[in-house]
Order: sequence, then structure tokens, then C-alpha cells
Amino acid sequence: MDVVVTGIGLVSALGTLDDGWKRLLSGKSGIRHHQPFLEMEPLPLALVGTKPADLITLIRQVLADALQDANLTLPLPDCGIAIGSSRGFQANLELLASEGRGKKEEGRRKKEKGREFSITDSQCPIPNSQLPIPHAPCPIPNSQFVNFLPHMGAIAAARAIGSTGPVLAPMAACATGIWSIARAVDLIRTGECQRAIAGAVEAPITPLTLAGFSRMGALANNGCYPFDENREGFVLGEGGALFVLESADLARRRGAKIYGLVSGFGLTNDACHANAPELGGESAIAAVNQCLKRSNLAAIDIDFIHAHGTATELNDRHEALLIEKLFHPGVAVSSTKGATGHTLGASGALGVAFCLMSIKYQMLPPGAGIKKPGFELDFVRCARSAIVRNAVCLSFGFGGQNAAIVLSGDR
Repeated sequence: MDVVVTGIGLVSALGTLDDGWKRLLSGKSGIRHHQPFLEMEPLPLALVGTKPADLITLIRQVLADALQDANLTLPLPDCGIAIGSSRGFQANLELLASEGRGKKEEGRRKKEKGREFSITDSQCPIPNSQLPIPHAPCPIPNSQFVNFLPHMGAIAAARAIGSTGPVLAPMAACATGIWSIARAVDLIRTGECQRAIAGAVEAPITPLTLAGFSRMGALANNGCYPFDENREGFVLGEGGALFVLESADLARRRGAKIYGLVSGFGLTNDACHANAPELGGESAIAAVNQCLKRSNLAAIDIDFIHAHGTATELNDRHEALLIEKLFHPGVAVSSTKGATGHTLGASGALGVAFCLMSIKYQMLPPGAGIKKPGFELDFVRCARSAIVRNAVCLSFGFGGQNAAIVLSGDR
């Protein structure tokens, strides 16, 4: 059964889908120096706004845009959901922890003065109006953590559209976006639903995330330059993309516009290392071969590769070697993280959106930041017109998560 994409909602540091695509083609970047937390030094980040975004706000925005783009009206009771996030509500949990420690210290001081201390709903660290779901009054600060469990973003989307269908919330590090789309395709192909909303959204700009990646030495000091000889690491970004997926029969019956179809995908794991790829690349190669086989395509049929391209030393070398080994020398390669930053689990979803826009407009987006390529590949350094029938998007995540997906023009 063919599964097609009939709607796209996207937001990144470049903007929404159409505006972001235009800025991407013109070589613009959404990366700027910011100081989101006073206790930390300014550093390059790719923010959607002027301060770190809220996850639920981003999900609602891209969900509404995807539904409008697909010309759908609510409710959608039979629609499946597969929305992932590698960081989820980490920002909210960090805030709860911080506020909880503050309240505990305040309580200790008050008890020392002989006064009783209790916390009312008005003192809850996150007001009721900002929570993603209705809740009872907050007796203690950390009682709200249940509202920020990893699957609550997907649940919020299901509630927003009135869906009582299956709800999935995949988490596969930086491969989350492609994994989520793959799971939604499975839901449709197995007949569990004829329509699903899938993708990934991230709001990862938090003190802990920044401190962790900084300690790893993974963050860039100046900018993001994927596959460049002078690459220095990635720039953290926020945003995401959600897609309306439908069986081709349903889409055609209702006269929906079709961006393209999900021809196939491959998902594997290295089972090797927590934060480094398996140097031989066998598992990653298996994911790409799996993807091509399921798509009934050969490597020579791929016109464009949207690479993971994090601008880190290990990932770029690992990925470049994989592309050299599996694909023909003239295949066009681009990584858009120099423009959007690295949106972690949402990066594959953004890549899929840009692949579909490439197919729609027969244009290849440039890899911002590539000045002196460090590998012998056909990198897209300026937007170029091209025949794009089949595009592959690659994602590689911590823990050895490998994902590849092929998007094709509607047949």
C-alpha cells in the first residue's frame, strides 16, 4: 500500500515551511549568538524566537499548520499519532527541579523559625494555564512531573484533533523523526488507520542540555559547518516538522494534494557505543540497504541525499564514507544544519520536509557553512535546479541509532 504525504507543518530558526524554504534556498542561516541563561556565556544557537521555546507551543503550531496544509477539519477520531522528541519536556522538568529545590530551602528556613510551611496551588512552580493538560491543584511542586512524561506531547496532539486512535511517542535520539514517520507508515500499511500525523518536535535549549553537550566537546564556538575541513561541532537548534500521512487511496478519494510518497525506510542499531558510531559502519550501511530494498530502488536511482551532517568530526567522516561506499559519485549531498542548527530528534523530520520540497520544486537546498569541503562528494553549496525523483534522508543518533528514508514523487 502506498503511503503519501498530504500536509506539512514546519518551524525552525529559519521560519515556517514556505518562508524557511525560501530563506534556505537563498543561503540564509537562523544561527545567532544568544545568551538564554544568565549563568552561561553567550553561544551560537538556532532559536525559533528570541528566547527558548515551549514544546507544547511548538507542537500546536506545526500541528495546526500541517492540518491546514492538508485541508483537513476537526475532529479526526480515527487518525493515528506518532510524534517523537528526544528531549521531550526536559526544560519543564529542569524548572520543576530548580523550583523544588528552592521551595525546599525556603521551607527549611521557615521551619527553623518555627513556622509551618505548605505549598498551595498558587505557589505551584508552573501555573495551571501553562500545563499541557488539565490537572488537579498542585499539593507539592514535583507532583506536576507526570504532565511532562515523554509521551505527553503526542497525547496533547491527539487531544487537540480529537483522535482516539493509536498514539505513539518514539524516542531514538537524533533518529527520532524518521523512526516516528516509519511507525506511522506501519500503522497505515497494517490497516490500523488510514491517516496518521507523524514527525518530531524539539525544544532542547536548556541549561542541562547545553552543559552536557559542552562537556562532551560537541558544541561549536562560532557556527555550524557540516562536512567542512574547519568544522568545529554542532549548534543546538529548536523546531520540528509534522506530516499528514494517508493511504494513497484515501488521499486521492478526497482530492488532496500530494507532496510525495514514503517509498521505504531502514532502521538499525549499532549496539556498539553510547555516543560514537560503529567505525566500520556495517549497521548504518544495513539501514540504507534495507531502505533501498523496501523502496524497490537501487542506489543509482537516488537523486539527492539529505545528510545528517552534524559538523562533528566523527559523524561527518562516518557519514561521508558511507555515502562514498553506497552511492554513485555524482549524487547531490546537502546538510541543512548550518541553517537550522541541530534540532536533535526533530532533525530527521526537518530533513524529510526539505526532501519533499526539493521534489515539489525540483530544487536542491544548499548546505550553509560549507566553504572548504573536507570530503570528495558533490555537496550542494548554492541552490541548484535538478531533476529530483527520489531523495533519501539520513539520521544517526546516539546509541548507534541508524535511520534512512526514501521520499519519491507521486507515481
